Amino acid sequence: MNTRTKKIVMAALLAALACIATMVIKVPSPLGGYLNLGDCIVLMAGWMLPPAYGFVAAGLGSALADVFSGYVAYAPATFIIKGLMALIVCFGFKLLRKKLGTVATGIISGLVAEIVMVAGYLVFEGAFLYGFGPSLVNVLPNGIQGAAGLVIGVILIKLFEKSKIA
Repeated sequence: MNTRTKKIVMAALLAALACIATMVIKVPSPLGGYLNLGDCIVLMAGWMLPPAYGFVAAGLGSALADVFSGYVAYAPATFIIKGLMALIVCFGFKLLRKKLGTVATGIISGLVAEIVMVAGYLVFEGAFLYGFGPSLVNVLPNGIQGAAGLVIGVILIKLFEKSKIA
């Protein structure tokens, strides 16, 4: 199997995992959305794949979860926000990994990506769905989702690195 095919297969696998991780565990949030564990897979897509592949895997998998779960209005924003998260961790990881090591780089790049996620959904919900005042109620739940995704993602990437998967 050539390298391009391996990247496509890995991107498809991570997109499917992002969709499943987003849909399997859902904790309702204040404005009718839900908290999920998809962010750990979104981060892994950015850490493990080249930028374009990571963007598509993270964005498409997460957006499909929105569509399949009845949150179609969120799907375009989710595609962009989760894709950007993967880009942020991809470039952050490449820039800092040799200087700081895998765990520190994963935490820093993941934290920046999760901040972008929280801000992205605040802007989307504030501008297009509920207004900025009501949308502030989702900042804390989105932050909790991001923190959980970051912790689990860093643990998984470290395990994958040890087993030579990543």
